[in-house]
Amino acid sequence: MERDSIRENPSPENSSMPGGPSSAALGQAFSQLLHRFTRQETHSGQGRDAIFQDLGALIEATEYDRLFEGNDTSVRGMSELLGEVAKALGRYSTPPKEEGGRGDGYSGVAEKATEVGLLFLKLLGKVETAKNSLVYPAWKTGLHHLAGPIYIFAVTHSVEQPWTSPRSQHVAGKVLSLLLQVSDCGSVAGFLHGENEDDKGRFGVIMGLLKPNLNKELWKNNPATKHVFSWTLLQVTRPWLNQYLERILPPSLLISDDYQTENKILGICCLHHIVLNVPAADLLQYNRAEVLYHAIFNHLYTPEHQLIQAVLLCLLDLFPILEKTLQWKGDTARPTTHCDEVLQLILTHMEPEHRLLLRRSYARNLPAFVKRLGILTVRHLKRLERVIIGYLEVYDGPEEEARLKILETLKLLIQHCWPRVSCRLVVLLKALLKLVCDVARDPNLTPEPVKTTLLQEATDCLILLDHCSQGRVKGLLARIPQSCQEGKVVNCIRKVQQASGGAHSDGT
Repeated sequence: MERDSIRENPSPENSSMPGGPSSAALGQAFSQLLHRFTRQETHSGQGRDAIFQDLGALIEATEYDRLFEGNDTSVRGMSELLGEVAKALGRYSTPPKEEGGRGDGYSGVAEKATEVGLLFLKLLGKVETAKNSLVYPAWKTGLHHLAGPIYIFAVTHSVEQPWTSPRSQHVAGKVLSLLLQVSDCGSVAGFLHGENEDDKGRFGVIMGLLKPNLNKELWKNNPATKHVFSWTLLQVTRPWLNQYLERILPPSLLISDDYQTENKILGICCLHHIVLNVPAADLLQYNRAEVLYHAIFNHLYTPEHQLIQAVLLCLLDLFPILEKTLQWKGDTARPTTHCDEVLQLILTHMEPEHRLLLRRSYARNLPAFVKRLGILTVRHLKRLERVIIGYLEVYDGPEEEARLKILETLKLLIQHCWPRVSCRLVVLLKALLKLVCDVARDPNLTPEPVKTTLLQEATDCLILLDHCSQGRVKGLLARIPQSCQEGKVVNCIRKVQQASGGAHSDGT
């Protein structure tokens, strides 16, 4: 009986007022539906269907001027109530915490999301009608309370996830498109940071809604929380991001500090975005940059190639910020930097590393470190020499990414540190000649374009070695064409001899 009486009240036709229910009656109807949503009956299929049917009917039967009518106080109250309904619908469609990996825990979430999305489309349709009426500015108040919960719902379900289906993704995508349309925004970024000076955007509102679930105890209870946070964060760039730094930095650090590699990488990507889009002065304030550095640096001890790649890219963009505070006086030795510390560690890891994916991740970023340090790379020359020789000896698969990056590193090393490289001429020359011979004799493992690139890069290194050794390479290679039968090797040596002629007297 109680259930029947509750279901009778929300219906707009029960109002005695012509044209629909009064604001009070309409508010009571939404309040009762909201109350039913929090009751246990929503867990049963029949109860859930009844609530959605009643809510959909109430929205459809209510004219837009009834949803946004009255004085400022009543409009605000009705809008807040609609916002609470939107939040309840969003919570209802969130995926549950998944215990022990991805299994059947997400079954039914996509169906719920589809039902919720259809209701949101009806609500946004009413907002759009009110907006187009030209006489009802109160729709802005309603949209203010609806936009945040609806946005979170749409981002949660609009891309492929374990809890979504093609149908739920389609509906959520339509919800997001309509939300941008009624907000007069041409993009998600404009919706978040505002598209003009008078529009503050809704990024702060979204972060405020996410904040209660972005703490150490709760952030894993809803698997969509990290996705919505990270995706939203990446949409906002300079110059808007720095004003929200206190809201976005702690959750990013929290996610990066997780034990799961997937979450570590996600957190590092968020931190990298912050480094790229927040002014250096803001990151240096309160020692934030140092906190970032130590949090990211600790991940270098994890042998996961994807994580290492994300960490090194982030650190390379963080170094210029950290080193803004370093001042060098010409009468003292240059201070060691964070870049020195990181390069020393990765060279220590590179030397004995045998896993190809990790070797590629390290080698891929090594040239950037040499460029960053320049002449100061001499501090690491001995270990770099061992790494370069060791990596040039090992076949790296058809694409030869690691060996190509090591050759690029060697070229930069010779260019920046040539006075100290000439004394290592014989060791480096042997390693390069061995590489050239191995590539030339490789019958079929490496594609011809890759072989050509390898031989060209090795030839460039030999030419640079010859320049910095004042023509010694040319002399050491002079007799090889007379005894070598391999055409590719001979061709490589001839290029060195021709390019070196008359150029070595100036050093580099």
